[in-house]
Amino acid sequence: MSKDTYSTNCKGIGGQIKRRYTDFVVEEVTPSGRVCEVNRFIGEYGWEKHESGLKIPKRKEEEQLYLDLEKINKDLNFCISRISRFLQCSKKRIGYAGLKDKRAVTCQRISIFDPNLERLAMFSSRGIDLRNPEWSDERVEIGDLSGNRFTIIIRDIDLDEKEIKKRITAFFSEVKKGGIANFFGEQRFGGVRKVTHLVGKEFVNGNPEKAIMLYLTATFPREDEDIKVARLELAKSGDFSTASKEFPVKFRYERAIIHYLCKSPKDFVGAFRELPKALRYLFTHAYQSYLFNRVISERLALGWGLKKVKGDILLNGQPSAPLFGFESKFSEGEPGEIEKSVLGAEEISLKDFKVKEMPELSSKGARREIVLQPQNLKFLETGEDEFYEGKRFAKISFELKKGSYATTVLRELMKVE
Repeated sequence: MSKDTYSTNCKGIGGQIKRRYTDFVVEEVTPSGRVCEVNRFIGEYGWEKHESGLKIPKRKEEEQLYLDLEKINKDLNFCISRISRFLQCSKKRIGYAGLKDKRAVTCQRISIFDPNLERLAMFSSRGIDLRNPEWSDERVEIGDLSGNRFTIIIRDIDLDEKEIKKRITAFFSEVKKGGIANFFGEQRFGGVRKVTHLVGKEFVNGNPEKAIMLYLTATFPREDEDIKVARLELAKSGDFSTASKEFPVKFRYERAIIHYLCKSPKDFVGAFRELPKALRYLFTHAYQSYLFNRVISERLALGWGLKKVKGDILLNGQPSAPLFGFESKFSEGEPGEIEKSVLGAEEISLKDFKVKEMPELSSKGARREIVLQPQNLKFLETGEDEFYEGKRFAKISFELKKGSYATTVLRELMKVE
């Protein structure tokens, strides 16, 4: 997405998000419509370690225990590792419907297969809370959610109260009429470095060595100095033995790859398989997402907006764009020409998505609607910003179907990158 690629015409409010963890609240909506409500880390008690007091109901023959997992500034994989270690069981016993933001307060449903109930009742960990236990016959699997409810505070807004209300109201009105572009959010492309899709492209291109070295050595100005220096030194020397000592311990995925390459310096495919399978998928998926965003951007640049155009393939009555794969079909007419031109500019063909070196990274492809329609848009309040003198904050909430990104909505509202 270029800086000025927006699908709405209203004026942005500016500002910034995630100044505090509690500024970004994500509450999962289950398939039955129940909201996993945040309450532990958003109120007066803070997020210090506390006694669990988890009261688990008696079961009949069910083997899966459902729980609400609330967390603050924690990665979901970290939480699952912490719980599994405490229960002395495999992480594979814990199921979840989807990943949630780390720098936030989030609540979601998880399942644990046949847990040690005595130990679980004693579980306590700083920044993690388990509650609402309920027995079930079914495991919580990826995708087992309806969507998410977001409650977000935008800070550092250089507008008065009247103008903030006016612009947010205008944005909500425009969104309700036509939706917004269903771009994949920036987190789809990695952390501060934004290289996940670039690594994925190299795998699609059949260059595993280049992909791995890009993953290990690409830097970004906002990275900590110690990891930046380690990456640059590895790029210069290619010395994995030295890198194994210089890469900080917290970069466990990079270190796992480097340790493997110390033993087998040319086996880049084997080194990549040191990463968890769920993580390996993200690279080609990120590249597909990048191409999808490019297709939408091209349509917007032509002035089509989000409307249907002759030749479009419709999903739920809405125009769609491809998540390219080796079985993808192009749209007809002008929409199809855009799709082909995006692939052509990348010098990629559909058959390249059948990754011979790593079949698990291959993708048949799919399609995705280009229109995102947020629901239950609410302007909650505005006031003086305690962190930025002379500025204001705005608090809003909305719901999105699964697979959609709150940052995509905020980008259109704020009109800043």
